[in-house]
Amino acid sequence: MTQKSKKARTKLTTVKLHDAVMQYITQPEAGTFNYRNIAEALGLTTPAAMRSIALFLAELAFDGELIEVAPGKFKMPVRTTSTTGTFVRRSNGKNSVITDEDGESVFVAERNSMHALNGDRVRIAIAAHRKGVEPEAVVTEIIEPKDQVFIGRIVIDHNVTMLHTDSKFLASDIIIPRSKTKGAKAGDKAIVRITSWPVDQNIPKGEVVDILGKTGDNTAEMHAILAEFGLPYKYPASVEKAALKIDAGITDEVVAARRDMRGETTFTIDPKDAKDFDDALSISKLPNGNYRVGVHIADVTHYVHPDSIIDREARERATSVYLVDRTIPMLPEHLSNGICSLNPHEDKLTFSVIFEMTPDAKVVNSEIARTVINSDRRFTYEEAQEVIETGKGDYKDEILALDSLAKTLRAARYDNGSIDFDRVEVRFNIDEKGHPTEVYFKESKDANKLIEEFMLLANKTVARAIGVVPKRKKAKAFVYRVHDQPDQQRLTDLAALARVFGFKLRATGTPAEVNKSLNKLLQDVKGTGEENLISTLALRCMAKAIYTTENIGHYGLGFDFYTHFTSPIRRYPDMMVHRLLDRYLAGGRSVNVEKLEEQCKHSSDMEQLAANAERASIKYKQVEYMADHLGETFRGIISGVTEWGLYVELDDNKCEGLVPMRDLADDYYDFDERNYCLVGRRTNTRYRLGDPIKVTVARADIDKKMLDFSVNGKTAKPLPSKAIDPRDTRNRPGKKRRHRR
Repeated sequence: MTQKSKKARTKLTTVKLHDAVMQYITQPEAGTFNYRNIAEALGLTTPAAMRSIALFLAELAFDGELIEVAPGKFKMPVRTTSTTGTFVRRSNGKNSVITDEDGESVFVAERNSMHALNGDRVRIAIAAHRKGVEPEAVVTEIIEPKDQVFIGRIVIDHNVTMLHTDSKFLASDIIIPRSKTKGAKAGDKAIVRITSWPVDQNIPKGEVVDILGKTGDNTAEMHAILAEFGLPYKYPASVEKAALKIDAGITDEVVAARRDMRGETTFTIDPKDAKDFDDALSISKLPNGNYRVGVHIADVTHYVHPDSIIDREARERATSVYLVDRTIPMLPEHLSNGICSLNPHEDKLTFSVIFEMTPDAKVVNSEIARTVINSDRRFTYEEAQEVIETGKGDYKDEILALDSLAKTLRAARYDNGSIDFDRVEVRFNIDEKGHPTEVYFKESKDANKLIEEFMLLANKTVARAIGVVPKRKKAKAFVYRVHDQPDQQRLTDLAALARVFGFKLRATGTPAEVNKSLNKLLQDVKGTGEENLISTLALRCMAKAIYTTENIGHYGLGFDFYTHFTSPIRRYPDMMVHRLLDRYLAGGRSVNVEKLEEQCKHSSDMEQLAANAERASIKYKQVEYMADHLGETFRGIISGVTEWGLYVELDDNKCEGLVPMRDLADDYYDFDERNYCLVGRRTNTRYRLGDPIKVTVARADIDKKMLDFSVNGKTAKPLPSKAIDPRDTRNRPGKKRRHRR
């Protein structure tokens, strides 16, 4: 073939390739795409073809024929200028709308926002795309305002009352007319709702919804955190009143309808400050040498009837919220700490899973039954741990037997692919005014793990009892606790990064195989300089667990069926499970799956809000604690690397703060996202995720819950001058290092 004919053939092939690409991207269902999507759809996955497709997309974007919605990700220009979406407001002015059409983010300048608030449903017009300019949108209508409030400090200046808020969703103060202040005084912590914000004005007007107390007062600040996340901080008097009318009602007739287990040795094991005990364990030795183990759960739904005033309140709250210094219960205290709590030496109604187990923890059979128990003793975790460690104390034989069974169950669970994330929990000692005086870490010991293991077993057993459908039977709607598979790209990147440091991780294979490899990696890095980096990135690979009617299994636990049954005092999904169990075990028909799914989603959303509030309360106390240590120097670990600075977690107390980029004055630093580090242009100094570092406490802003550190002296060894790309195995050290196990 002549050189001329080769060129003609190449040209013809390129033309055909471009035609095929255009045919693909102009389809209405194409949505957003990158070169890989197109290559796979067209079956053109050779490196040369993929490179040609990528270059062609870049040319189209440069010519304005495509919109680049993210680096390397494109979509055709919107054929209609109008679409709808959810407004995302930021106090730094970088507002955007997440479109319903394709879930992409489109920038909205403040002048074009109609002062939409964060979460509002809006209609937008997308401005004509210009070459080299980020697509922009204009809000044309606020379709559905989101009901929301703002929390902050009341400021009075020249007889003008304003709310000064540190919300990340609002840059301006809120002016409050005199008739709308509810008597708020300067310095009060208050909740304010925006009532009007004309397009031609820069500052909104609002009204005081509630006054929480003086700024800095502990209760006011804790209530402010709850209000910030839309969580209730008061219990309705009508619900409390309804609860007080409920009597324990353990009559002979009620007991006769249940399995009576009051003769079994039974006890609770809980934190020393716990007031509600929703689970108890019983154990007895059977004539055949096996054990009968009962997992007994407070029978909350015996007292709380569907759609009652108490049930509606619990359903809306969905969970108890655990802040640093208090619990905001899902149920009124008369129920949670009284009637339903499995207090010692009191007859209590329970829903139980009863197992016959061999001494090596094999479950011979199990039964789910409504029962009545009487707990013999209340153990704290510390008391039970002492029995385990010394072999002495009340009910030592029973506790030691349960501990042995739990350890065997746990070992089997890990062998089957359960992931072992051992995270430190931060706790505070607090004085009478709510001020933190000491930080300490909650350590999970054998007594904690004993309870955890039997709760996991009960939850799994209940889920399988309903989820495993006999032949020729139809599955019934049920509440599952599911955990999706990890992000595959992040897992692959983690495996590559682990190789750089001489560790191995299997990123592909069955879930059990991957999880076993991940557990080994987490064990191998313990005690090494890379422990924080590897464990942090491993956790970031994981999806969030949620409630749903669609069972996909629980990846992290390695269970094909899992639910939440064991904490109905503090979680509404457990109450839902109790009711479904009662219905189905009695032969009842399946409930409406759509309605059940709505309740599952609400519970998942509320669980996330509660977790956010709990973290915010910890952050507040950490900043409050560190305000007493300004100017002091601490050792820590770099826990986050961003384009605006370094996050550092202190070794002594796990308090986290920011070293702002502006304070790294010795050099100009570039953010290397791929290698999780900042790199100095002149000195090549590197600050990398997981590196040890010495910092000084520079600022503590309690209102904003923000700590600023300054670098006192970097203790980490610098990386090689060439940046390590975790995807490039050629950069791996040739010699593996020895690590402590």
